[in-house]
Amino acid sequence: MKLARVVGNVTSTVKHDVYRGHKIMIVQPLDENLQDDGQTFLAVDFAQAGPGDVVLVAVEGNAARQLFMDNNAPVHSVIEGIVDSVDLEDKR
Repeated sequence: MKLARVVGNVTSTVKHDVYRGHKIMIVQPLDENLQDDGQTFLAVDFAQAGPGDVVLVAVEGNAARQLFMDNNAPVHSVIEGIVDSVDLEDKR
């Protein structure tokens, strides 16, 4: 599971049937301080996210396929939730 920020979406007139009814979003991975951390990637939206939202992304094919309820779904990453806040506890 990764923290990420939605930075855009993908529009496609032709797509695999499993993607119908789902948005495909471009997400920027974030570190625990909400700073950019790596390359952007695509994730299928299951949380009604939009540009600028901080989200939780499952980056693992099996978890993604379980949300689609299809073991053959050609998907790797899904947005599973929108993050309201991140609190870091000082453990010193």
